[in-house]
Amino acid sequence: MASTGRQRTMWSMLIEPFIAAQESWPEAAVAIAGIALVGSVVVVVVWQALATWRTRIAVAREEAYRRLADQFARELQQLNAHLRDSEGAKDEGNQ
Repeated sequence: MASTGRQRTMWSMLIEPFIAAQESWPEAAVAIAGIALVGSVVVVVVWQALATWRTRIAVAREEAYRRLADQFARELQQLNAHLRDSEGAKDEGNQ
């Protein structure tokens, strides 16, 4: 009889985890869904933070280009004015 008790104990040791797993699978499903939800929220937050950062970089680049274009336009106007003045002085010198 002692061996029967021992077999029963070994049998119960082998089967009990499977029985427990069958009874607690809804809890595991809820835990997996919770982890998936938290993971999704983290992905969305990181994605939006990177999109905001990318937009700020694009705006800064656009402002730098605008300043460069304005500076180039001013220098071109100054160069055209200087060229007109030097052509006018040259024409006056030839007459």
